[in-house]
Amino acid sequence: MPAKISAKIEQLTRRFGKFVAVNRVSLEVYQGEIFGFLGANGAGKTTLIRMLSGLLTPSSGSATVAGFDVMRESEAVKKNIGYMSQRFSLYADLTVEENMEFYGGIYGLPNHAIQAWKNAFFEKVGLTPFVRRLTHDVPLGFKQRLALGCALIHNPPVLFLDEPTSGVDPEARREFWNLLYELADQGKTIFVTTHFMDEAEYCHRVAFMRLGNLVIYGTPTELKRKFNQTSMQDVFLKLSGSEEDKE
Repeated sequence: MPAKISAKIEQLTRRFGKFVAVNRVSLEVYQGEIFGFLGANGAGKTTLIRMLSGLLTPSSGSATVAGFDVMRESEAVKKNIGYMSQRFSLYADLTVEENMEFYGGIYGLPNHAIQAWKNAFFEKVGLTPFVRRLTHDVPLGFKQRLALGCALIHNPPVLFLDEPTSGVDPEARREFWNLLYELADQGKTIFVTTHFMDEAEYCHRVAFMRLGNLVIYGTPTELKRKFNQTSMQDVFLKLSGSEEDKE
């Protein structure tokens, strides 16, 4: 059976005045896939994620996410995704459990559902000892897990994670990626932007962006073979210094 399409993107473009931040990007992403966007700062990764998540209106082109049109049904898109921004959108002066309860309320969940999710998730990721601690005082790796839990509380089929592991130590990053694998195995589609090339190895497929253009995409194995390299770091360096045509 063919894989179910979670996101279909066709010629998606975003301009800010004369500046083209994302230029005619087209691709399909499938259910249960971890899809990574790679590229230097200013490559267009975050702008693309914001369009796909319904937070930024495209200038032209089209896209559907979780079956909803990002232009005509942006509110429905927002209800069917989880979004974790570069800067964790947590409230530092609330406790860990208060943050989770707040986000559950935003999505209109009943209290019993919020409590059930909160207890199960906190136990799973080791947050239980921090539940009554102010979020400001929680170690960064645990803030990251809390932000992921808040993004997941309404059980969305699609997740957007914008450089979620920036500033987190390598062990915490690896634990975080173990959680992502579990979510993908459950059928969730995960978009992630990262500047860590070792994390690119963890994605099912990755896309390289440069100056708003989608340069190339494929599995890490395919890209390493194509460029005769042994690591995604080397592939990235080769692409960053090349003038490869888009594929």
